Amino acid sequence: MTPIDPERLSAILSFLQGAEALKDTLRSGRTRQGRAESTAEHTWRLCLLVLLFENELDGIDMLKLLKLCIIHDLGEAISGDVPATEQTADDGREARERADLITLCDPLPDDLAADVLAHWDEYAEAKTPEAIMAKGFDKIETMLQHLAADAPGFDWVFNLDYGKVRTDADPLLRQVREAVDVQTRAKANGA
Repeated sequence: MTPIDPERLSAILSFLQGAEALKDTLRSGRTRQGRAESTAEHTWRLCLLVLLFENELDGIDMLKLLKLCIIHDLGEAISGDVPATEQTADDGREARERADLITLCDPLPDDLAADVLAHWDEYAEAKTPEAIMAKGFDKIETMLQHLAADAPGFDWVFNLDYGKVRTDADPLLRQVREAVDVQTRAKANGA
């Protein structure tokens, strides 16, 4: 291996310091102990979820899928998360997150910034098999977090409808979704 150019190294480390903000970017989801979940925690568990289904993901480029999962919420390091219950198709969230990601990537060398943005765009467009899986598993991870938190007064009907268009996009996602829905119905019925 050859040593990295010091300027490139500095740029990468600067970007990483900016991305560290995801550890303090809180989501509306709660942990099992009741504290607010961070976006970084969500991203970590999403990546773990994807890894656990690797054997069932025939024809999927796992490295690309993991990159999409890691990058998908990076823009939230600047403007934060919009709770799932408040998201709408025309809320401008996607454009804001993309603009925030561009700002976050500003310290990166051009090649790395372009790569990060290309992966974010692929995720947002949800047309490739990897992006379809990333979007679907993202919704499933959120639903699982709702179940883990078991927050009093949570609207379980919301969980049953959340992200169905994404989880219906693939038979594996649909199957996992159905298993999560069984757990959600049990919670809704007081079990």
